[in-house]
Amino acid sequence: MKRRLISSGSTFEAEIGYSRAVVDGEWIFVSGTTGFDYARMTIAPDVESQVEQALANIAAALAEAQAGFADVVRVHYILPDAADFPACWPALRQAFGASRPAATMISAGLADPRMKIEIEVTARRSPRGA
Repeated sequence: MKRRLISSGSTFEAEIGYSRAVVDGEWIFVSGTTGFDYARMTIAPDVESQVEQALANIAAALAEAQAGFADVVRVHYILPDAADFPACWPALRQAFGASRPAATMISAGLADPRMKIEIEVTARRSPRGA
């Protein structure tokens, strides 16, 4: 299968030079995704809303790649304030509770001070007919 690029339409992708996701065979690599609503280029002020929007953005990229949260095998969470992480757990458990991917949480600064979380996932689709 040929490599395929997926875009969310975010202005960041064109300005910086990356894709929301890359599909390479059975593998899907979703870039670090924040809580921006890319259609409006707005972001909510609270981490709970941002994690829900980030997950919606990731779900859209996975769906375009014919995959879903059940296919996620690895997830990285990046938060400027580690104390915000527990507030994210209910939404994360809803998205990943069944598949329980390998995960890492890192506390680090993000590109925009309004961003409270960034999530990056790697997924692997099951081969058709498997």
